Amino acid sequence: MAHSLTSAIEAAGNPVSMLRNSKIGMYVYPVVAPEFMNWRVEQEAWRKSAVLFDQTHHMDELIVEGPQATEFLSHHGINSFSNFSLNRAKHFVPVTPNGHVIGDHIIFREHENKYILVGRAPTSNWLMFAAAYGNWNVRLRYDPRSPSRPEGERVMREHYRFQIQGPDAPAIFEKMNGGPIPDIKFFHVDWINIGSKKVQALRHGMSGAPGLEVWGPYKDKDYILSTIQQAARDAGVDLVQCGSRAYSTNTLESGWIPSPLPGIYTGDGMLADYRDWLGADSYEAAGAIGGSFVSDNIEDYYVNPFELGYDFYIGWKKDDFIGKSALEKMKGSTSNRKKVTFEWNRDDVLKVIASAFEEGTPYKWIDFPQPNYASSSADMICAEDGSMVGMSMFNGYSYNERCVLSLGVVDQSVNVGDVLTLKWGEPEPTGKTSTELHKQAEIRVRVAPTPYAKEARENYADSWRTKTIAAE
Repeated sequence: MAHSLTSAIEAAGNPVSMLRNSKIGMYVYPVVAPEFMNWRVEQEAWRKSAVLFDQTHHMDELIVEGPQATEFLSHHGINSFSNFSLNRAKHFVPVTPNGHVIGDHIIFREHENKYILVGRAPTSNWLMFAAAYGNWNVRLRYDPRSPSRPEGERVMREHYRFQIQGPDAPAIFEKMNGGPIPDIKFFHVDWINIGSKKVQALRHGMSGAPGLEVWGPYKDKDYILSTIQQAARDAGVDLVQCGSRAYSTNTLESGWIPSPLPGIYTGDGMLADYRDWLGADSYEAAGAIGGSFVSDNIEDYYVNPFELGYDFYIGWKKDDFIGKSALEKMKGSTSNRKKVTFEWNRDDVLKVIASAFEEGTPYKWIDFPQPNYASSSADMICAEDGSMVGMSMFNGYSYNERCVLSLGVVDQSVNVGDVLTLKWGEPEPTGKTSTELHKQAEIRVRVAPTPYAKEARENYADSWRTKTIAAE
C-alpha cells in the first residue's frame, strides 16, 4: 500500500498514469450550494448588478508568522517583497528549483511578521514542507479547505470569506459601512464596518468589476452575511448570491488559470524529498489529469511563470530564491508559450452536445457551465497541419459572452484571431470515475485576448492580467 507520493508513483509506474487514472471523481467546490437562483442569472450579476461570492470553504488558509516569516516567504516565492508593506496583498507564486510553477496563493501581510495565504493545496503543502526542510524560524498554522463531501457533518473554518462585486456593489458598501468607505487602492487592505463589526476588506474583483473581499472570524459568518444582504435591500440593489456552479466560471472572463499541474513530480534533491514527504492521499497524489493531451513525460504538462503571465512578479533583484537560476535561463526564450483565451466554435459545440441524443458512442459531454471532471486539464490545440501548438487548461460556458471559452497556452507563433482546432475528449478509456465512454471531437477555436472580458482588460490596474513585460 502506498504511503507517500513517491510510492504511489512507483505503484502506478508513471505519474501520468497515476493522475490520468485517478479515482477521486469530479472536482468539487464544497459546502456552498450549487445554485441559489440559477447559474445564468448568477453569472450575469457580476456584469449587470452585484454578486456575492462565498469563498469560505474551497480554499486552504495558511498562516505564516515568526521572526523569519518575510525571509522564508521571499525565498520560496518569485515575488519581490521590497514593496510589500502592511495591509497589502499580493499574488504569491512559488516555483520549483527547475522553474516550474507549483501553484499560487493570495498573500496578505497582517503584521510585520505575520502573513495569511489563501488558495489551493499545492502551495500550502509546499510551504509546510519547506518550513521543516530548511529549519526556518517560523510558525505555520494550517486550515485546510472544507471536505469535498462532508456527508452532513458540521464544517468549521478559521475565517469566513465573502466577496461582493459588480457595478452596483459600491452602493452596498456605503450602506453596510454606515457611510462612504475608505478609498482602497487595488490589492490594498483597510478596515470597514459591516453593521456592528469591523472587518478587513481587500480591494479586488475577480471578473473586472469593482469589488471588495471581506473576512473575519467564522463565528461571525451568519451575522455578516445577513447584514450584507440587508444593506443591499436598503440600497435598492439586486444582490445575487452566487452558487458553486457559476463561481468557478468567472475566471474565464478575467483570465486566471486556476489549476495548473504542480511541477513537482520530477527532479532530485529537495523535490525528491518533497515527494517522500507528501502523503499518498495528498492533492498531488490523488488529483486527476483530464483532456486529450497524453504524454508519458509528466514534464510536458508543466508550465512556468512566463507562460502564465506571472513574470511581472519576479523579484530579479532579490539575492536568491528557489528557482531563480532556472528562471534566468528561461527569460526571453522563444520556447516559452503565452497565455490566451480560446473561443469555441458554436456549431462544433452544438454538434458535440447533439451526439448525446443519437445512437452509438457520443462525444465527450460538455457539462454546463463548467466541466469539472479533473483537477487539471490538458486538451490539445492543433494547427491546420495537425501539429500541436498549445494546450487548453480550463474551460466553461459564459452566459455573459454566450459562448464556451477556455484558457490555455500557445506557441509564440500563434496570433490573436488565428483559428485552431481543439481536440475534445480522451483518446482512450482511463480509470477516472468522472468520465464516460465517449469518442473524441474536433472543435474549432478562435484565439482571443486574455482577459477576454472588456471590463477585466480595462479595470485591472497594474496587474499580471494586463502586464506583458517582466518588471526589472
